[in-house]
Amino acid sequence: MACTDRAPLPPEFASWVTPETLTAAGDRQSLPKATIGLGRAVDAQLLPTRSVSYQIRPEKPGGSVSYGGLFTFRIERTGTYRIGLGSAAWIDVVREGKALVSTAHGHGPECSGIRKLVAFALTPGTYTLQVSANADPQVEILIASAS
Repeated sequence: MACTDRAPLPPEFASWVTPETLTAAGDRQSLPKATIGLGRAVDAQLLPTRSVSYQIRPEKPGGSVSYGGLFTFRIERTGTYRIGLGSAAWIDVVREGKALVSTAHGHGPECSGIRKLVAFALTPGTYTLQVSANADPQVEILIASAS
């Protein structure tokens, strides 16, 4: 079914329709320049997979013609957070060298442009978001509190 109107979004995803451009980091040293603020949608510019030095090997790294990158984000309050993506890219949330296990998977509202939602239970601290196996050099991302 072709979408003629954009679906209404939950309030925490309101900025999805006005993303800011943000270029992914290719290594740990570049992460400070690739910071995603909570509730702030980004049009993430990714890098060819072969040029990304992931903190941990992605479960689904993608092939030689895929795209990915690293982003950082900070959590101030313990809770459940959802990461919305505009594609079927693979994501890993990494803290202290370990990938966290997601608590739920789903899709965004039909015709919203949110292809998938992945939830994580997070505590205060700084995290790395690894994006891998994306077919295109760009993907929309938004991280928002679900609790």
